[in-house]
Formats: sequence, structure tokens, C-alpha cells
Amino acid sequence: MSLRIRLSRGGAKKRPFYRIVVAEATSPRDGRFVEKLGTYNPMLPQDHEHRLTVKEDRIKHWVSMGALPTDRVHKLLGKAGVMDPFVYNEQPKKSAPGKKRAEREAEEAAKAAEAAEAAAAAAAEPAAEAPAEEAAAEENAEA
Repeated sequence: MSLRIRLSRGGAKKRPFYRIVVAEATSPRDGRFVEKLGTYNPMLPQDHEHRLTVKEDRIKHWVSMGALPTDRVHKLLGKAGVMDPFVYNEQPKKSAPGKKRAEREAEEAAKAAEAAEAAAAAAAEPAAEAPAEEAAAEENAEA
């Protein structure tokens, strides 16, 4: 029996209202559930106190029993401070760059680092030559 903490939709057409419930993963979205843990009303303003109501102690109890929140519920509970904030997957594997592109980018980064070192070395050399030029200019002025 796999338990999920998820949203169960209610309300009228185009006026959604959700209950946060613990239900078996195989039960229908709006069907049978084990326990009601709170409500979520997306029609209210974000700063309204009744937009999200939760029973924190019961949520923590069910999470300790192994119930997993859905991504949307995890995000809501994270904003409410009941759970750790939801972490989005930074970059899906499917859109990650391939091996050849990664190798090309590594080579370009190495070339850019070498060019930066060469530029730094070139900038340091004229500073060392400048006192010698000043000494030569003083000798010419004396003569």
C-alpha cells in the first residue's frame, strides 16, 4: 500500500477548491482517501490566511509513516514552512549537452585560460621594461 499526500479537487466549474488528503496511490484523484489534512483555495489572494490551511502535526505523522507528497503539494507545504522547500531538477538529463559538446566546451575554456595567462604575462613585461626605458631617456638627456 503506497500512500501519497495529494490534492483532491472540489468546487464548481472554473472555481477550483482542493483538499489536501492522504490517499492510496492507486485510488482516483477525487475518490477514496484515508484522511483530510488541509485545504487549498487558489482563488484567494496569495497573502490571504485561508488560501492554504494544513494540519502540520498530521502531515508530519503521515510523512514519518512513509507517505510521499506530490511535487505540487511539496511546493505548497514548503512555502507554508511545514516541509523543506521543494528543489526543482536543475537540468533534465534529456536536454543535457552531449559528450562531444562537453569536450569542445572544455577545450575552449582551456584556450581561454591560456590566452588570459598570456595577456597577464604580456601586461607584466612592459611594466618591467619601463624603468629601463626611463634610465635610457635620462642618459640621453644628460648627454
